Amino acid sequence: MPTPYGSRGGLAFGAEELRVLRRALALALHPSPATADDVQDCLRLAASLDEATRESARLRAFLVADLGRYRAALPGTAAGYLALLEEALGAGYRPQPDDLAALRALRGNPTAAALLQHCERVRLTALPGGLSSVGQGEEQERKEPEKKPEERPSTPHPAPNPSPEPAPGAPRPTRRPVPTPGEVFPRRKPATPPPDQHLAAG
Repeated sequence: MPTPYGSRGGLAFGAEELRVLRRALALALHPSPATADDVQDCLRLAASLDEATRESARLRAFLVADLGRYRAALPGTAAGYLALLEEALGAGYRPQPDDLAALRALRGNPTAAALLQHCERVRLTALPGGLSSVGQGEEQERKEPEKKPEERPSTPHPAPNPSPEPAPGAPRPTRRPVPTPGEVFPRRKPATPPPDQHLAAG
């Protein structure tokens, strides 16, 4: 049967299993009547794949359990813990808050400092709207040109009410002549002295 290979979900196939796999792929690409032996071989291979997948999941669980034991025994197990953490991250492990706290305590170690930076980035990208989303949003904003505000058409100002046009055939109103200064300011005649103010001659 296929055997798990490493902690990343890889599978190792034997020569007989590869033969059955090639035959199954050929039947899928070029449908033709399959013999009873071909059907039995494909069913056995499918069952073996399921078992190997379960075994791979058990190996990953053991790896995570070992990681927790090494983390609990820090700082004396720093070298083994860092190696296990790096292997678990390669297998798709999501770092926990305890891992970040342990790495911060070991940040004097260059390997621990590099793993801390990697784990913080992994946790941020795993959150909704994390670094990946932010990066995509910024890239999209750089691609899209800045939109200018729409210019509204200027509203024409209403013209002042024109004077009504006279009806056709109606007499046009006569204009009053402009008064002259003499009409506005007439000359005053000298006042005549009263007769009792004249002295009699004698």
